[in-house]
Amino acid sequence: MYNIQTLNKIAACGTDIFDKTAYTVGDSVENPTAIMVRSAKMHEMEFGSDLLAIARAGAGVNNIPVDRCAEEGIVVFNTPGANSNAVKELALCALLLASRKITEAAAWAASLKGTPDAPKTVEGGKAKFAGPEIMGKTLGVIGLGAIGGKIANAAISLGMDVIGYDPFLSVNAALNLKPQVKVVADINDIYKNSDYITLHIPYTKESKNSIDSDQIAMMKDGVRIINLARGELVNSETIVKAIADGKVAKYVTDFADDTVLGVENVIVLPHLGASTPESEDNCAVMAAHELIDYIEKGTIRNSVNFPNAELAKTGDHLVCVLHKNVPAIISQITSIVSGKGANIENLVNKSKGDWSYSMLDVNGEVDTNAIAALEGIVKVRVL
Repeated sequence: MYNIQTLNKIAACGTDIFDKTAYTVGDSVENPTAIMVRSAKMHEMEFGSDLLAIARAGAGVNNIPVDRCAEEGIVVFNTPGANSNAVKELALCALLLASRKITEAAAWAASLKGTPDAPKTVEGGKAKFAGPEIMGKTLGVIGLGAIGGKIANAAISLGMDVIGYDPFLSVNAALNLKPQVKVVADINDIYKNSDYITLHIPYTKESKNSIDSDQIAMMKDGVRIINLARGELVNSETIVKAIADGKVAKYVTDFADDTVLGVENVIVLPHLGASTPESEDNCAVMAAHELIDYIEKGTIRNSVNFPNAELAKTGDHLVCVLHKNVPAIISQITSIVSGKGANIENLVNKSKGDWSYSMLDVNGEVDTNAIAALEGIVKVRVL
């Protein structure tokens, strides 16, 4: 029996996928085989030796100690693309909020409740909330993955000119872009030519402050910036100064900090991107399938700390080995297997940064203790 612990409320359509004859699912299970989580902070958690995987029902994994998990042989999954439509819709809303002074107009109209002749006052005051249309304007999309690509395509349909930048653009993502989306090789082309800029990249040491004083200096006067990805991608102090100077017309973000809260021409929302029932369902279902595939078949798909890999079992055993990406370790593993007289029918080895995953389809007996004793091995399973 496998134990799946839930640290947050996970949509039932996801937890119901687990076969009740083979899995126990709940927030109080002990010695979990895997954990499903949304936003719960896990950095201070101690993990038991039975824990094989953690699945984040969402894209960001800042709440999970990813590197420590790798060291302990715990595969961390996320659910890229499962909430992409929800974030796309919010980003399109942010485009309009950045243009039309909608939130300001609504707040002003609400403030007139109880005043004499409020309908006439509301109608008469509309001129001070005028704003530009997005049709015909240029949108720069930084990051053309599952979310950014959908936003780029939708903006084309709305009549915008779209330029995109993504140094890691996959073939599949490129094929899904509308031909009218102009992909540029230099991110500075986004800064120099866009009327609107929206960010859809992960937060890393390299991407921190992707928009700062140097980037803003390149931009058009009156540029409008949208950040629904990570707060650290934009320097808050710099953006507030640029708004005060009139360089930036509007900043819309769903990451609040004290610097941007309450500033005129800054719209701060709660982090609503994935807050739709459809998105929560999609993430839960995807996370459940990722865990089932890994627990039962050894398949890794959408891991953030180990490479994707899969291999069908045709022999007696499927040997799954998580290990460091160091020279000669594969030959050591295969030597141990063949040294006991077993035959390797098929083998897959994939690497991701400092870590690797090897899967061996084996006929015959396997000395897992000998493999686990090798330097650099962090987890061995036999299915």
